Order: sequence, then C-alpha cells, then structure tokens
Amino acid sequence: MNITAIGHSSEYKLVNARRKTSLWAGIFYILTFVSIPTLTLYSHIHEPDYILGTSNDNEVIVGGILEIVVALCGIVTAVALYPVLKKQNKSLALGLVASRILEASTMFAGVAFLLTVVTLHQKGTGADALPVSQAFVTLYDRIFLLGQGFIPAINDLLLGIMLYQSRLVPRYLSLIGIVGGLPLLIGYFAILFGFIDRVSPLAGLSAVLVALFEFSIGIYLIIKGFKSSSLLAEN
Repeated sequence: MNITAIGHSSEYKLVNARRKTSLWAGIFYILTFVSIPTLTLYSHIHEPDYILGTSNDNEVIVGGILEIVVALCGIVTAVALYPVLKKQNKSLALGLVASRILEASTMFAGVAFLLTVVTLHQKGTGADALPVSQAFVTLYDRIFLLGQGFIPAINDLLLGIMLYQSRLVPRYLSLIGIVGGLPLLIGYFAILFGFIDRVSPLAGLSAVLVALFEFSIGIYLIIKGFKSSSLLAEN
C-alpha cells in the first residue's frame, strides 16, 4: 500500500472532519443572535404595573423561548470547538465549556423569573402581587447583567486567546475577541456601581466589539472554516 496515499487520505479526513466542526460551530454562533428581539418583546414586562394591565403575555413567552435557544446554542458552540481547541490548551478549552454552561444557567434562571411574572399576570393576582412581580423583573435585570455582561467577556477572552495562539482563524479576528472583552467588563462594573444605566447608549456600546467578534467568527467559520495550515500542523 502506498504510504504517501495513506498520508494524503489521513490529511483529507482530518480537514473534512474539522470543516464539519467549524461549520456547525459557526451556525450555532450565528443562532446566538436570535434573542435580539427580546429588547422589544420584554419592554412591557418592565413597566411597573405590568401585572395590572392587559399586555400580551405571549411576547414575554416568545422572548423566553428565544433566550433558551441562545443558552443552548452557546453551550453547543463551546462543546463543538472543544476537540479542536483542547489541542492548543486543554485547560482553557475546558474553561470555555464551563463558562458557557454557567452563562446558560443564568439565562435559564432569568427566563424563569420573567415567566413567574407572566404566571402572576395570567392568574390575575392583582395589586397584592405587584411588589413580588417587580422584584422578579429586577432579579432578571441583575442576572442578565451578570450572565450576558460579565460572563460573555470571559468567554470571548478565553476563545480569543486560544484562536490567536492556534491561528485557526485570522489573528485580527482573535484580537477583536481579546480586546473586546475589556470594554464589556468596564461597562458591567460601570452599571453595577451606578455610573451608567443598564439601557444607556454607553452600555450598548460596551458590547459592540464582543457582538462583532462572535458574529464575525460565526460567519468566518461557516464560509471559510479553520485555516488548513493550522489543522495539518496539529499532526
């Protein structure tokens, strides 16, 4: 049997397997953006007298479903990338998986808080439950700040470092993730200490680079996949 042919076949299988991995990881990264409509869907539930009004609960339920989808997709992206990233740094790759799971857990909890308010509204509990409903919405806002403010910065820092070292994608993309985590962390602490409001333009700007990094990585992995030279160097 031709040893050279075996070598080429092995390389082809490696590249093909990694291409499937990058494709699915890219698709699920893009799917993490499906929760953007929650900015509108959750607008009514943030009104102080939500459970006393006649607002449509279905908007909040749909928003909750979208957040659950995002949470699951976030876990899938880390798990899908783990076999490739662990070759660069197993500890950091495992840390990314753990961080994504922690992020998803906060999202599940946040959705549970809002759906509890929906239940109170559907049962017509009235003014007696108003303080409780407001407390649950506040809890959602706080856990959102942690789960979708602080933790994503850690996620992208870990991923950016591993991608930069491995050269699996162009280094300028990796740098966006590494650099982008800093303004998100600053924004998180600025909101936490009351320097800026949670829905202020500055809070939104602090997340721009992280959003750009994750969207760009998703598109790149779908269209290009991992750089072949880096994959073959693994062997």
